[in-house]
Amino acid sequence: MDTLRAPAHAETLIKKSRFIACVEPCAGRPEALARVDELRAEHPQAAHVCWALLAGGQSAANDDGEPSGTAGRPMLDVLRHQGLEGVLATVVRYFGGVKLGAGGLVRAYTDAVAQALIDAPRTRLQRWEILRCTFPYPQEGLVRRMAQQAGAELLAAQHGAQVTLQLRLPADGARALASALDEACQGRIGWLPPDPAT
Repeated sequence: MDTLRAPAHAETLIKKSRFIACVEPCAGRPEALARVDELRAEHPQAAHVCWALLAGGQSAANDDGEPSGTAGRPMLDVLRHQGLEGVLATVVRYFGGVKLGAGGLVRAYTDAVAQALIDAPRTRLQRWEILRCTFPYPQEGLVRRMAQQAGAELLAAQHGAQVTLQLRLPADGARALASALDEACQGRIGWLPPDPAT
């Protein structure tokens, strides 16, 4: 799954209506709504400011007065089809006086977002996982070496009756590290849920 490194824009003119599309990185709904408000302020004469959001496993789409399902949903479908996450798509429409019909609107909003995505700078989205393990003191050196070799970041270390480490690493390597540690420590490692404080 990819996300965007920076905003990208495209503008199209269809039957005298002007469609100004923007795709940009976005963390979630509050940020998206703030951005849409900014666009409304920048384009007070625009007929519509439609948008679609895929972020944090949540999606949202808004037709902003266009016939239901003709703007936001098609824009959202483009983001999904492109395999994007953490992205807001907006299209500002200046009405040119010629009605496009439902099919024409779907095509216009879909094409506007697709055009903006052509040159959008993408980056691979890295998923992270947190592992928390406990083990006897004699295993500490081995566990720390293996965690470092796996590219894990040490988030916390506690030294009580046993050593407890909390590690963060890319999700695709977390299972492999856990399995390797289980084998290397010969069953003397215990797995705990991540500490919510970190």
